[in-house]
Amino acid sequence: MSQPSQYSLMRQRRFAPFFWTQFLGAFNDNVFKTALLTILTYDTLSWTELDPGLLNNLIPGLFILPFVLFSATAGQLADKFEKSRLVRYVKLLEILIMLVAAVGWMTHNLWLLVAAVAGMGLHSTMFGPVKYAYLPQKLQQDELVGGNGLIEMGTFVGILLGEVLGAVLVVWRPWGLELVTGVTIAIAILGWLASRGIPHAPAAQADLKINWNPLTETIRNIGFSRQNRPVFLSILGNSWFWFYGAIIIAQFPLYAKNVLHGDHSVFVLLLTAFSFGIGAGSLLCERLSGRKIEIGLVPFGSIGLSVFGFDLYLASLGYVNTATVDFIGFAAQQGSWRILLDCIMIGMFGGFFIVPLFAMIQTRCDRQHISRTIAGMNIMNALFMVAAALVAMVLLKSGFTIPEIFMATALMNALVAVYIFSLVPEFLIRFIAWLLIHTIYRVEWVDTDRIPEAGPALLVCNHVSYVDALVIMAASPRPIRFVMDHRIFKVPVLSWIFRSAKAIPIAPAKEDPWLMEKSFVDIAQALHEGELVCIFPEGRLTGDGELSEFRSGVRKIIERSPVPVIPMALRGLWGSMWTRSPGNPVGRSFRRGLWSRLSLAVGAPVLPQQATPDFLQQQVANLRGDWK
Repeated sequence: MSQPSQYSLMRQRRFAPFFWTQFLGAFNDNVFKTALLTILTYDTLSWTELDPGLLNNLIPGLFILPFVLFSATAGQLADKFEKSRLVRYVKLLEILIMLVAAVGWMTHNLWLLVAAVAGMGLHSTMFGPVKYAYLPQKLQQDELVGGNGLIEMGTFVGILLGEVLGAVLVVWRPWGLELVTGVTIAIAILGWLASRGIPHAPAAQADLKINWNPLTETIRNIGFSRQNRPVFLSILGNSWFWFYGAIIIAQFPLYAKNVLHGDHSVFVLLLTAFSFGIGAGSLLCERLSGRKIEIGLVPFGSIGLSVFGFDLYLASLGYVNTATVDFIGFAAQQGSWRILLDCIMIGMFGGFFIVPLFAMIQTRCDRQHISRTIAGMNIMNALFMVAAALVAMVLLKSGFTIPEIFMATALMNALVAVYIFSLVPEFLIRFIAWLLIHTIYRVEWVDTDRIPEAGPALLVCNHVSYVDALVIMAASPRPIRFVMDHRIFKVPVLSWIFRSAKAIPIAPAKEDPWLMEKSFVDIAQALHEGELVCIFPEGRLTGDGELSEFRSGVRKIIERSPVPVIPMALRGLWGSMWTRSPGNPVGRSFRRGLWSRLSLAVGAPVLPQQATPDFLQQQVANLRGDWK
């Protein structure tokens, strides 16, 4: 990739201060929360007579509660007010909460600390909608995946480091409480200082009238999101990831103790492996997606979550150690590295799953409603995490072992994935396209940034193979309505995919004049609604690798809908198994070998008045050159 990588964003003011602000917030949340949980686990009697098990469930619940109660309000505030100022107010709130916690630490007042937990939940609730609404304002379309990857990596690294530091500091004798107090206040102040570098980010809807009723606003937000089906299902997919992750991570402490027979350091090791995987997967998304929003990675991530979740169950069955070990002793046990690899890969494929979903939500929802959409997603996430805790409790009560819970979660994930991808076949189609260009071919993209990110356009391309549409789709930043032969459109099973992808069937006038006329009406409607439409003006696959005459249909489309026309040329596909070239298809493919080169070249937009069939054919021929 010739463009700067995602890491270059860390040197830019539009991103770096924001990154460190959110990283320090996640870090501080977990230093404080983990320190409190640790001290209540190992020194309960000096703080309270309540059952430690009750407190260990109450405290995470209180942290999540503000997401349910106040996310709707937080989303409205993030859309109504300038974001950098709002972030600074939120960070000042964090300092105040840590000062309240300091009094609780120093006076051994448990309920002040519990109130601070709820306060930090409120802090995260207020920051969440700003976080994901800020990125589309400051990043270009081809930077969003990388930027989201960095944010997700920073969040999970912050969670991991916070949990480790919180657990270590609070038991440091004799100054544990003082250390936790000083460190959490210091981190909060550093977060506020970082927030002062965030550049101005204007309000999305400054005239918004705030509805202070969280229940009615939540219902309205979710109802609004449901109007955009891909966005709403992406929100559900995101919430499902938190359900999956919450079940898996919640089992780690007892899994480390009772199944792996490890001490606290083994639990930290498992969490480190999972967090490392999340960070690596989030950062790899930019390279695997080619710097664009590639929702084809979502099915890939989902497959990995099920495969490695199930393998974690199998690996646990093969672990036979019964002696108590620390993390070094655990690493020396037979089967331990397989368990760690499964934890890493679950995290990595989770990154592949969640980063494109965030980017899709940010780019496809109403820009004036983005913070409220994220707020609605946060509410869904919280509810799914509560549901995860209930499901885990039911499974344990039903006699499931922890490895069996891993297996059940992996199987549930597979069922949910099949359901979601059946509702939105675009995920599956993009996955097939992504596999095609990452396993069989080495693809060279030439000026694909000329495909517009918004607004209507007609794409015209030479027709070389049966996979032309998949290659073009893989290059596009948004969905494309393909015009295709009505006979292929009616192929059993595939017809469901084509129909769900909103392909437009067309027939020659002599075969079905009514369908032909309907096709042009559907194309005009799609262009009127601002969509991309792609047509192959030759009307059929090439039989010799050369361009056939462009038919007059393209002119008829432009006369009805005078939109820009984008000429494109596929190069390098001729002779593959997907074409009509002579000889055995499999034999042709073996001669070409795996990772054979192909290219998609995109030309400059052509004005509607210039877009005659002859002129477009010449443009496509020039783009293709001598490379068939």
